[in-house]
Amino acid sequence: MLHGELILVALGGNALMRRGEKGTYQEQYNNIVATSKHLADIVEQGYKLVITHGNGPQVGATLLRHAAGQKLYGIPAFPMDACGAETQGFIGYLIQQGLRTELKRRGLDKYVITVITRVLVDKDDPAFENPTKPVGPFYTREEMERIRQEYPHYVFVEDKARGGWRRVVPSPDPKLIAERVAIRNLVDAGFVVVASGGGGIPIIEEGYVAKGVEAVIDKDLAGERLAELIKADRFIILTDVEGAYINFGKPGQKLLREVTSSEARRYLESGEFGQGSMYPKVLACIRFVEAGGKEAIIAELSQLHQAMKGEAGTHFRLG
Repeated sequence: MLHGELILVALGGNALMRRGEKGTYQEQYNNIVATSKHLADIVEQGYKLVITHGNGPQVGATLLRHAAGQKLYGIPAFPMDACGAETQGFIGYLIQQGLRTELKRRGLDKYVITVITRVLVDKDDPAFENPTKPVGPFYTREEMERIRQEYPHYVFVEDKARGGWRRVVPSPDPKLIAERVAIRNLVDAGFVVVASGGGGIPIIEEGYVAKGVEAVIDKDLAGERLAELIKADRFIILTDVEGAYINFGKPGQKLLREVTSSEARRYLESGEFGQGSMYPKVLACIRFVEAGGKEAIIAELSQLHQAMKGEAGTHFRLG
């Protein structure tokens, strides 16, 4: 990689919450502090950096807080798009605190700024008829049934692998990042930018009026769209596994190290990657290199440095 390149890093959920944690403020801040050491390495090496992140557990908890406030105190609950904006601000604040502190510790006078980001979706996207995106915490069957009695329009699915039920909402495809020009201008001015958090706030346009909608855009697909629009050189998805596997969890499991976009698309179409986990990550990487990006990478968070040197992770290139 060449210093001075623009890299967009999409942080997975383990950057904020680790398995078994409750999601307290201190837990999430401590995790961001640890993550910031890896992100600061990129900045210290002279790369331009844009960061995006997930917000599934956070937006789920925020929705529950609003529901509890309405039930207990009569405080009006906000819709999902407004809750998405709240979590973008909260998580952006944590990243600004943690990463700016780490940069100052290294003697780097770089500022981190968060852009509350809206993402345009098609109001006729078929996803609105088929909710699939998990939000919020895991519930037992009994907890899920109680919630569904109070909110009968909620849709839940069971995640047998992790033992619980989660609410699912529509996940439309991202079409355009509303703040793309401002984000690129901030990068060019020397800022580290946190943007499109949680996949961005989904909006539709009716004439010249933008309206938020009850949905969650996949953060990796939205991150790819942002990377494409601001002409990032590299797109890196950081998660809690070493990369993309074929035959995952089965005999013959194999980590893909180098894969072309056409090979990856064949694996995608043959069902090698789980819809709620690796599928959107691989699809995002394919889209990025097919749109002209130099390289896309899926890697484990702590292996970011090695992945950038080609020594870890799954690397996607056009072909």
